[in-house]
Amino acid sequence: MLYRFLGNSGFKVPVLGFGAGTFGGQGPLFSAWGNSDEREAKRLIDICLEAGANLFDTADVYSDGASEAILGAAIKGRRSQVIVSTKLTLRAGEGPNDVGASRSHLIDATDKALQRLGTDFIDLLQLHHFDAMTPVESVMSTLDELVRAGKVRYLGVSNFSGWQLMKSQAAADRHGYSRYVANQTYYSLLGRDYEWELMPLGLDQGVGALIWSPLGWGRLTGKIRRGQPLPESSRLHDTAGFAPPVDQERLYRVIDALEDAAKETGKTIPQIALNWLLQRPTVSTVLVGARNEAQLRDNLGSVGWNLTADQVAKLDVASRVTPPYPYYPYWNGQFSERNPPPV
Repeated sequence: MLYRFLGNSGFKVPVLGFGAGTFGGQGPLFSAWGNSDEREAKRLIDICLEAGANLFDTADVYSDGASEAILGAAIKGRRSQVIVSTKLTLRAGEGPNDVGASRSHLIDATDKALQRLGTDFIDLLQLHHFDAMTPVESVMSTLDELVRAGKVRYLGVSNFSGWQLMKSQAAADRHGYSRYVANQTYYSLLGRDYEWELMPLGLDQGVGALIWSPLGWGRLTGKIRRGQPLPESSRLHDTAGFAPPVDQERLYRVIDALEDAAKETGKTIPQIALNWLLQRPTVSTVLVGARNEAQLRDNLGSVGWNLTADQVAKLDVASRVTPPYPYYPYWNGQFSERNPPPV
């Protein structure tokens, strides 16, 4: 396993982590992701630890807290061997304050997460979304107190826009609070929006990316092929409505390029898609999910080798889209009559 710094934290994380959204299987979305119980979770964690992939990511809303509870039970007795990452701020109860980033909810939700995880501290705590109703100074102050109390070691965000993350960093700098060092973000060959604003921000601000849904919400598992119907076993039958939208022709163009690279390398399509991500700037950890041992072992095989520059370039071209204004004039350099923008 390879290890990289988590942004400017000085803390190293494995390039592959495990997304524990498959633990628990409660509710229409998470039951489609997977339903690993404690016994199966322990087995998957054993495999990860054997490979050095010791970062495990969850959230309080995953299966209504069951994911955190199962993860906590599965790592009992080996807490020092693992990096625990969780998220909060989405609605996690029926009460009026069981949502958001208010001081009340941040403290209460953190304590509940610690209890479910069976640990005294969380290595990486991330806000699951931006709360526009709570001043960023209050949010950063509360998070800083959690760090100073020893309940949390590092801070991150998820699903923030560039201005939301930058405004939070500025507030932290202004008051001397702990800064965000991680951004858990959607990024894949089918979703490259991260590159337009959040990646440059990550480079500038020392924020490392933890990638969720690196296989494009299950579209790059190798089961989908041009001219063929969606396999009955695909979870997209149940979860497509939750997924980021993808143009079908672009999807097949990416799959064609992945198949070519797979033939050239002898690797699987998911391994090609994951390896492409591992070569992108700012990426600290790619979070892989697995409903069974075979899927997990295949995903772990994306480390220890690299696509060639030519293979990366072909995947870049196949997956490329023109960014929206104001980014497109500066995409791929300054444009002129001799160097027109792509269409």
